[in-house]
Amino acid sequence: MRLTTLAKAGLALAVLAPTTAPALAAGTQGLPGAEMSLLWAIPFAGLLLSIATGPLLYPHFWEHHYGKFAAAWAALVIMPMSILYGWNVSVEAVLHTLLLEYMSFIILLLALFTIAGGILVAGNIHGTPVVNAALLAIGALLASVVGTTGASMIMIRPVIRANDNRPFNAHVVVFFIFLVSNIGGSLTPLGDPPLFVGFLRGIDFFWTTQHLFRETLLVGGIVLATFVALDFFFDRREKGAPKIKDPTPDSRVRLRGLANLPLLAGVIGAILLSAAWKPGVAFTVAGVAVELQNLVRDAIILGLAVVSLVVTPREYRRANGFSWGPILEVAKLFAGIFICIVPVIAILRAGMDGALAPLVSLVTRSDGSPSEMAYFWLTGGLSSFLDNAPTYLVFFELAGGDPQVLMTALAPTLVAISAGAVFMGANTYIGNAPNFMVYAIARHQGIRMPSFFGYMLWSGGVLIPTFLFCGLVFFG
Repeated sequence: MRLTTLAKAGLALAVLAPTTAPALAAGTQGLPGAEMSLLWAIPFAGLLLSIATGPLLYPHFWEHHYGKFAAAWAALVIMPMSILYGWNVSVEAVLHTLLLEYMSFIILLLALFTIAGGILVAGNIHGTPVVNAALLAIGALLASVVGTTGASMIMIRPVIRANDNRPFNAHVVVFFIFLVSNIGGSLTPLGDPPLFVGFLRGIDFFWTTQHLFRETLLVGGIVLATFVALDFFFDRREKGAPKIKDPTPDSRVRLRGLANLPLLAGVIGAILLSAAWKPGVAFTVAGVAVELQNLVRDAIILGLAVVSLVVTPREYRRANGFSWGPILEVAKLFAGIFICIVPVIAILRAGMDGALAPLVSLVTRSDGSPSEMAYFWLTGGLSSFLDNAPTYLVFFELAGGDPQVLMTALAPTLVAISAGAVFMGANTYIGNAPNFMVYAIARHQGIRMPSFFGYMLWSGGVLIPTFLFCGLVFFG
């Protein structure tokens, strides 16, 4: 069944387009963004609010009906848009987003999720402050290679096993979310979904590595140093407490599923291939041009996911607690998000002539230049409570949406947007998809995790001062 599902997805990519044409991107040019009111943003805001509140306020109902929520909000965009602006314009605008951005986005997540899920860290070591710091540092570095979701799923169980005999261990998971599930994914488009969205919009693969390195090093270094000091404090307190029998005694650590490592390298190679190889050939679907190099990239990445399923023993995935539920939820919800954001992007492209002109003015100085500090905090503030990929996309468009300009003349602005979206996803449990997954796994393993607002006390005490300092250093 698993292979059949992936094979169908690959077949769908292969038969997308009947004709060949020069590569032209239609985007949302057919939508009159200057004439569209803020009412068009209601479905986008409503879906993001549903995602933020559903798992917390009505988790059982949300678990069984989240796909219906996404479909309903998407329908509230497609139907009025078709009536007011015509079926052809609406279909072209929606298909442009789905074919050129959503498909590649979800295929990459699926591949990283599948391949990383086949890598098992077996065995156990004792979670001393030095060992824990090393595990968090390794996880943070890994996050930019296999994504924050992949790194979180590979590393969270070894980290929990290493600390399961400590009376104070919730802080280890909290800092794990800070570093591995968020901050560590800032150096490549593989690391975090917003950066891959930027890559799909034309940002060079290694641009983030070159331009976010200092910010990542500073923020990650401060947070890791804070963790070490705090963990030493708890470690000293534990020495006078009654000993807890270790449920997972120390044993030799082994890395299993090594066949997945070259598959991860293959994913990176496929992405670099699509960035370097420009044959100038595209296949047109309802006015939307899908470029050949992107089709080849997605087909290779999908094929590598299939190979991972074939070569990885099932017991490794079972030991990792692997299931298709998380990626299925992401696929359904992001399909709705990418559709609901179409009219919002059209309004943003209208700039000061559009209904979101007040937002434009907030991030613009009196001389007309962008305010990097405003971009950093507005992108980050929204990414704390809303999904960081669409938030990144909103501010990417707000800054002009031209990748060549954003990588050169407006590079500081794009750095501020990228850093805000990636770093501040750590501020709440719902800021980034891996956060809540790690929280759920830790609770299931018996760790007394802080509540939603209890976690925000941790992030408010550790992250907000760090981000204030980062903002002053790099964007002030």
